[in-house]
Amino acid sequence: MRISFVILGALLFLTACENDLNQAPPNIASSSSLTDYDGVLNAAYFYQLGSVTPMAVMGDFRADNALMFEPPFTDFDVFNADLPTMEDQFFGPFYTALYKSVLSANNVIQNSDDATQVGEAKFLRGLSYFKLVRVFGAVPLNLEAIPSTTDQSVLMRRSVEDIYNVVISDFQDAIAALDNSGLSDGRATRIAAQGMLGKVHVQRGDFAAAEAPLAAVINGAAAAGLSLQDSYEDVFGVEDDLNSEILFATQVSASIVDEYGFSEFWSWYGGLDTKSLEPLDSDLIDAFGGRESMDLRFPVVIDTSTFTASAKWTQEGGPDHDWIELRLADVILLYAETLNENGANAGTVLDLLDPIRDRAGLDELSEDDLDSQDDIREAIQDERRLELAFEGQRWFDLVRTGTVSQEMGENVNSDYFLFPVPVSEILSSFNVITQNDGY
Repeated sequence: MRISFVILGALLFLTACENDLNQAPPNIASSSSLTDYDGVLNAAYFYQLGSVTPMAVMGDFRADNALMFEPPFTDFDVFNADLPTMEDQFFGPFYTALYKSVLSANNVIQNSDDATQVGEAKFLRGLSYFKLVRVFGAVPLNLEAIPSTTDQSVLMRRSVEDIYNVVISDFQDAIAALDNSGLSDGRATRIAAQGMLGKVHVQRGDFAAAEAPLAAVINGAAAAGLSLQDSYEDVFGVEDDLNSEILFATQVSASIVDEYGFSEFWSWYGGLDTKSLEPLDSDLIDAFGGRESMDLRFPVVIDTSTFTASAKWTQEGGPDHDWIELRLADVILLYAETLNENGANAGTVLDLLDPIRDRAGLDELSEDDLDSQDDIREAIQDERRLELAFEGQRWFDLVRTGTVSQEMGENVNSDYFLFPVPVSEILSSFNVITQNDGY
């Protein structure tokens, strides 16, 4: 049974003129008297919906997979100070939704006596702050169900290290509290938390710490009922939501009206928004080896009738496409990367790629051809680009691997590796919240 997004009246937020971090439910004072926190926890799941499309656009349109065509949206393809013009459609909704998810999660963590509920809330809070820190860097940190409305320090941006410490701790706590029984229902699970913890460590470049949680996923996948889909095409599409490859997805339903009031991710990728009717960057076609590519992923990722958009998220059932936060192929590639960075034997690393390449109809990679750590590192990143195209991953991979300028074909100032903090948040905090350098 899929998650029922029950949003309690107690979780209605105050007026939009207030800072999102300081918003509180009108009757929050009585929240500790609740005995059933299912609705509050479901709210934490629900608010993830508002982060989906902004994350998709930031991950692919900022990178070399997709392009904007209508000003000012073309600011996504230019590395200068103009990007804050996109606040209303992307950065603002993203920021607001995730802090609402955090606040709901905090409520469960502080008040629920159900260890599983608390574990799920820890997972969702960790996921929220992981998204926030990757997009904005330093951000305000709130761990309270009722944040102070008078203490301005709660609004001050905390260091990236501070945020990651919370993210890591939350995923570790989720691992300890959860089992894998919620996989088929789309709930947070132990194996999803293990995968996310490994992904966090890789994002930080801490490959020594990443190896154990990623290995736990690889070694525990079969017992949890996880496996690569036989066909790449079957990973995606409404009929295949929550398939055997999915560790965690933000569930989307046309019957659930979320707070994001613009074109959804599947519309952007498919060229259905007038701001980018032909979003496909030709560089991605070249990465597949051209229009005659024999890679079986090519006709799934690329609309081969027009070569101007992606076919990965079809129009049919579009509003019901789940957004994949983490899937097994992603974890396998992260684990291969981790082993390579930790000095593992080339054959051991390349063997991990075989099932992914076999599914794509490609020859297995040989250590005779890729006999150096650098060669294997590049091969893994190339594989990640093709495997995870239009899943909101590309930009964040470029940033963490230090290859933004190399892959974008220009010298990109590192100020623009991050996105602008919503100006509305800065103003409503009376400049306690500050803007990122470069904006």
